[in-house]
Amino acid sequence: MFKRSFDIFFAFISIVVFSPVILLICVLIRLGSRGPVFYRGVRTGLNGKPFRIFKFRTMVEDAEKIGGPSTALNDPRLTKTGKFLRKYKLDELPQLINILMGEMSIVGPRPQVEKYTKAYKGEEEMILSVRPGLTDFASIRFINLDKVLGDDRVDEKYIREVEPEKNRLRLRYVQERTMWVDIKIIYRTFLRMLRIKALWNIRY
Repeated sequence: MFKRSFDIFFAFISIVVFSPVILLICVLIRLGSRGPVFYRGVRTGLNGKPFRIFKFRTMVEDAEKIGGPSTALNDPRLTKTGKFLRKYKLDELPQLINILMGEMSIVGPRPQVEKYTKAYKGEEEMILSVRPGLTDFASIRFINLDKVLGDDRVDEKYIREVEPEKNRLRLRYVQERTMWVDIKIIYRTFLRMLRIKALWNIRY
């Protein structure tokens, strides 16, 4: 109950604090390309229950019909605004709504598409025993995932190299989770975000 109360408080305060940024992003998305402001893809939640995630749309309309689930570094489906949002993880801000709705937590295994959760075996099934989260060990490790995947055979590379490591880190969270671990993950996420420019080698 303490974790849920913390989630509600943290999400509500964050929405209030970031409301000017959220409104600005909404305007930029609407002006930049045709389509809705939010992406509402289906993800697997607590105990395998599906839910629709809130993310700022970073791709052209109907992008899922054009390409696979993984995003290449220079994916042609990305909009100009979308590239910026993804690099700075701003596309994830609307998931604060999912947290208020009880579908997600601040800290927990990152929600995954059903295609991958159906492949969970043995201990990996434990990942679905907790609410998915906005950040976790895997989020910190792969904060610049698009750069890690590059541009060549990204779906194949994701399945072969990234997803197994993500699942190991997701499972680690499930096995070690406490409020103290959550606080450490939030702190480490903040520190990682401070280095995001260097991790992407961004030059202005």
